[in-house]
Amino acid sequence: MFENMTDLMFASEYDAYVFDTAPTANARRLLGMSKVYALWVNKMVKSREEAQSLRELLSFTKKKQDDPLMTYLVEFQERIAHARDLLTDEERTAFFFVTLPESLPIAVIRRFINWFTEFGIPVGGVIVNQVIEPGDLDSVPEFVRNRVAMQREHLQSIGEEFPGMVRAVLPLHDDEIRGASMLVPTAVELFGPS
Repeated sequence: MFENMTDLMFASEYDAYVFDTAPTANARRLLGMSKVYALWVNKMVKSREEAQSLRELLSFTKKKQDDPLMTYLVEFQERIAHARDLLTDEERTAFFFVTLPESLPIAVIRRFINWFTEFGIPVGGVIVNQVIEPGDLDSVPEFVRNRVAMQREHLQSIGEEFPGMVRAVLPLHDDEIRGASMLVPTAVELFGPS
């Protein structure tokens, strides 16, 4: 998947690319692959250089031969470096974390925001999803009133823990956000009317 992402980004056909990599652990593994690939390719290049030196020493002819594998490894090394540059460029890349106003999801994004920051990957902000709009709470079941109170506390906690990072607070919808017809109203909730 990492190589598919880089192929799309390197094509530069669009102004913006959005990759939905939920859950966050998958995003971490995916982005960490650039580091793993770089380490692997560097070892392979070094190993190939050593083999090539030995081949030249043992060869009867002193003519250097083309090495297609070495050519591929060097090109791959350059692609990985370019991908890493893109992923860590604050001008062109930002990662947004989506959370629910609940303890566990908040703890998860706190941990991953710290990890992404340490990794040098720009964090664009936090989006809070599935917030129950309070409205008239007198006529709703106690369960709903309790959920609204819990969410209010967690929304305050999110604001304090991630100051200036909350980009949007999305309401809980009657149904799951799926399909193109739901993208426009959701985009308005995220970014405001165009």
